Amino acid sequence: MTAPLDLLDLDPSLSEEERQIRDVVRQLVDDRVRPHVADWYEDGRAPARELAREFGKLGLLGMHLTGYGCAGASAVAYGLACQELEAGDSGLRSLVSVQGSLAMYAIWRYGSEEQKQRWLPPMATGEAIGCFGLTEPDHGSDPASMATRARRDGDDWVLTGGKMWITNAPIADVAVIWARTDDGVRGFAVPMDTSGVTAREIRRKMSLRASVTGEIVLDDVRLPADAQLPEAVGLKAPLSCLTEARYGIVWGAVGAARDCLETTLAYATTRTQFGRPLAGFQLTQAKLADMAVELVKGQLLALHLGRLADAGRLRPEQVSVGKLNNVREALAIARQCRTILGANGVSGEYPVMRHANNLESVLTYEGTSEIHQLVVGQRLTGLSAFA
Repeated sequence: MTAPLDLLDLDPSLSEEERQIRDVVRQLVDDRVRPHVADWYEDGRAPARELAREFGKLGLLGMHLTGYGCAGASAVAYGLACQELEAGDSGLRSLVSVQGSLAMYAIWRYGSEEQKQRWLPPMATGEAIGCFGLTEPDHGSDPASMATRARRDGDDWVLTGGKMWITNAPIADVAVIWARTDDGVRGFAVPMDTSGVTAREIRRKMSLRASVTGEIVLDDVRLPADAQLPEAVGLKAPLSCLTEARYGIVWGAVGAARDCLETTLAYATTRTQFGRPLAGFQLTQAKLADMAVELVKGQLLALHLGRLADAGRLRPEQVSVGKLNNVREALAIARQCRTILGANGVSGEYPVMRHANNLESVLTYEGTSEIHQLVVGQRLTGLSAFA
């Protein structure tokens, strides 16, 4: 018998290997994360380095990359892992996504062989942590206006500027920093212990509290010539990294929504009001049915995009469709689930409000909903409305 939320019987459409990877990650989240994540969220702290090493042992870091200790898994398998991680907490998926799809992918795709050999093997095991420095205090959705500069000084590069809202920054060993040069935007692999680099943790967040976020300040940071990622030429390079990360979000948001709905379904069938379970009322069943339909639609969309990626046919605007739809619907599901749980919906004893708060951040990072609407709009009309 299929699980109640698998209305369309999607499980048999996965390969045996894909189901095994999903189940292993789900078990890890059940054993290692669920008993503690409410406290991590409340405290605004999570054992990120310890978790990274555990994720590395399972091959989850850079798992869709090949070579250099990476697992070389399929896009669908990677997506399923993201779904299970975010069912635990969006901060966990962010840790894995930033490590693998942003920092590691940038080095793997655009770095020199020496950079790959230096950084990718320890990043794959979680012994080294990476971050991705693109967003700036005054330039979020408009990276083309970045103010961080890299200038030549003899054979060296000197970087000056700042990056903001950078996941993993306070604990990172290496940052992929994007800066403007006289020849356009370039990427650099910057060891975080380099003189002139400082990272400050951002506190008092109301969202993604089980994720480490920081600000990076670059004060005349001197780097050797070989710190530049040689194949990263122009703004297209960091944007391609964002496409990688956004794909994981398409799946991850579905995981958060599923966890909310599973929690709410269990609650509604056991909580009694007016002499019957909440699930026995027509209005409650209508809410549950609508949410379940949106959930399976999101799962279908994620799976379709994963199959396109594995066939080498996934386009950036298709990822925008997935990110726009799945995060928007996941947030709507979390909010609706909160109404069914009533006052218990705001309690840390249940994951619903935590997921809802996290999804508020997921809605805007890696491209706001408005940015993805414009990406889709440009594909439909052939006209750019960004400027």
